[in-house]
Amino acid sequence: MGDKVRIADFSEIKSGKTTDIYFVRTEEILRTLGVHKRVTVEITASSFPEGWPWAVATGIYDALSVLEGRPVDVEAVEEGTVIRPGDPVMQITGDYVEFGILETAILGYICQQSGVATKSARCRKAAGNKTIISFGARRMHPALAPVIDRNAYIGGCDGVSVVLSAELLGLKPMGTMPHALIIILGDVAQAIKRFDEIIDASVPRVALVDTFCDEKSESLTAAEAIGKRLAAVRLDTPGSRRGNMLKILEEVRWELDLRGYRDVKILVSGGIDEQTILELNPVADGYGVGTAISNARTIDFALDIVEMEGVPITKRGKKSGRKQILRCEQCFNTVVVPWSYSESDLACPCGGKRTELLRPMMESGKIIHAPKTPVQARDYVLRQLDYLSL
Repeated sequence: MGDKVRIADFSEIKSGKTTDIYFVRTEEILRTLGVHKRVTVEITASSFPEGWPWAVATGIYDALSVLEGRPVDVEAVEEGTVIRPGDPVMQITGDYVEFGILETAILGYICQQSGVATKSARCRKAAGNKTIISFGARRMHPALAPVIDRNAYIGGCDGVSVVLSAELLGLKPMGTMPHALIIILGDVAQAIKRFDEIIDASVPRVALVDTFCDEKSESLTAAEAIGKRLAAVRLDTPGSRRGNMLKILEEVRWELDLRGYRDVKILVSGGIDEQTILELNPVADGYGVGTAISNARTIDFALDIVEMEGVPITKRGKKSGRKQILRCEQCFNTVVVPWSYSESDLACPCGGKRTELLRPMMESGKIIHAPKTPVQARDYVLRQLDYLSL
């Protein structure tokens, strides 16, 4: 047996042990020389994966948690804020040697979680009001399951399948049945009958209908087995058998409707992303999304000095000085302006008034802004999606 895989605990992250070595060496040099510069750093992403025009910023309070207790001030956007390339999501001000060693951890928290939330939000935007469940636990390190599912939920998923994730979110886990149950019991009829007999009545009866036979024939078998108690069928058809998936769904819908099962929903899983959702929306009622969300591309945020001892300064390719994001909640028009912006910047061309998105979150190492709950952050994301397109 090999050694157990060990993950970093919070004390190791907060102390800087999960940092890149060059930050350790930088701190050693500056402390040895007695150099203490008060700087402001900002966290931005110059572009998003695959040319996405927007992203959802999350992981903000995880980043704040590692800074807690250090003599720094922080402004940041609210958890779940939709941002554009170049928008600063966080600004940290303090003596560089007091927090520079935490750059790796801060970016790690924000980059991955924002990527998951963004992909989930893109799937939600594509699906409209149709159901989306986070199914990606098997594609991630199990220790990360609650983190991934939390951000999938904030981004727009209706529920998650992992027991612990759902428990931490205050939700009931959502799922159907595996192929294993059908194979062991012999066929889909036996599986859905036993499910119906044994599992609590509050759990929707959803049959997996692609194990041994054609999807439409297994759908009818499941419907005939428990009648009107069947809530939905799920198609997880493997790629080697898919062909034209929309046509398969149309056939299943036709056969169910023809026999009086119009209320039975059709769920689809397996290789689902926002593009697949758009293709299957004409027939599908909901989706189980796995790898596309749990293994979402990270948002490549970077942390850069933009001000030192009150003077704007930064590296090439960046804009110096502290900044503020102003957004009109009437039309969603957004601009980035210098921190000391003028009153006229608040006036939006639509006639509405812009408000500040970067808000004080930490003063002298103390968090001063209460975080949104996952439900509140999710609602915030969904409100913003009304203004966006894919």
